[in-house]
Amino acid sequence: MKKKKKTRKKSFSYFLKKRAKSFGNAFSGLKILVRFEVNARIHLVVLALVIIAGVLLKISPAEWLFIAFSAGLVLMAESFNSALEHLSDEVSSRYSRKIKRAKDVAAAGVLISAIVSVIVGGIIFLPRIIGLFR
Repeated sequence: MKKKKKTRKKSFSYFLKKRAKSFGNAFSGLKILVRFEVNARIHLVVLALVIIAGVLLKISPAEWLFIAFSAGLVLMAESFNSALEHLSDEVSSRYSRKIKRAKDVAAAGVLISAIVSVIVGGIIFLPRIIGLFR
């Protein structure tokens, strides 16, 4: 029995449809994160304030890069933490010491990323803010 060979056009079309579906799922997750996760909204408000401060204080392109990576790190950690929390709650509604540990470790990841972001922000913004008062 011969296998039917797919044409290149159909393969590429299938590839594009799958990528579009993947992006759709990712944007759906982003929408869920922003709509239902209070901490994610807090991070986004802080990011908006940082962006405003960056524009007003005229930070350099390299500094914008550090801000972007720091913000991405925090939002990524928050996304993973939220996903783990939802999955854990679905797996078991009863208390589990192992699930609590997993949730706590995921929350620690968010905390670590937030602390790193505060340090990056301090290095970038503190000298400029101090300079305003001299």
